[in-house]
Amino acid sequence: MLIKTKKYELTPKMYRRVGMQYILRKQWWLPVAIFVGIIALNVIINALGYKNWWIYTLAPLGAWLWYLFWWIQYTGIPQLPQNQVMFEKYSYEISSQNILMKKTPQEAMMFKWDLIKEAHKSKDAITLVISKGQFLHFPFKMFNSDNEIKFLETILIRKNLLPSSDNEKNEGNKEKTTTVQVSGNGVLQKSKKSK
Repeated sequence: MLIKTKKYELTPKMYRRVGMQYILRKQWWLPVAIFVGIIALNVIINALGYKNWWIYTLAPLGAWLWYLFWWIQYTGIPQLPQNQVMFEKYSYEISSQNILMKKTPQEAMMFKWDLIKEAHKSKDAITLVISKGQFLHFPFKMFNSDNEIKFLETILIRKNLLPSSDNEKNEGNKEKTTTVQVSGNGVLQKSKKSK
């Protein structure tokens, strides 16, 4: 099956939103570590006898500066002339072999699936991550039917880019497993164990 999407243009605002969601999902621990590290350092300094309470203001400031750094990055990338190609209107042809990004019927760019590092599904879109600054964002409104969305999800599950819905359901449940053993005389014996 081949998925042919409607034309879609990634706006700089949507790019920044998706980029910030990605970086917060991948590096959520870093602003927390900055905040806790500054607090811990000040507690140690206070325990050694040097009393300074103003350093506690640096903890939220440090975490905020980390957030601001990435916000500036994702705001600035669309402004660069070499990145303007990411923000043009494209239609996509998606198959299990590759993703074809078409500007016109004559102009196209192909992505092999091995370029995609990971995928994320939200309530209204699927995002394919190529790098920290490059991704393909597919809102569900650009697909022609729900079957195309399900087919894309199936491809992503097969490529191990999205978790299988069966795995998610079974992780929280305790399930019974059946093991089969062959005795010395060739008779099968079943034993049930619960996890």
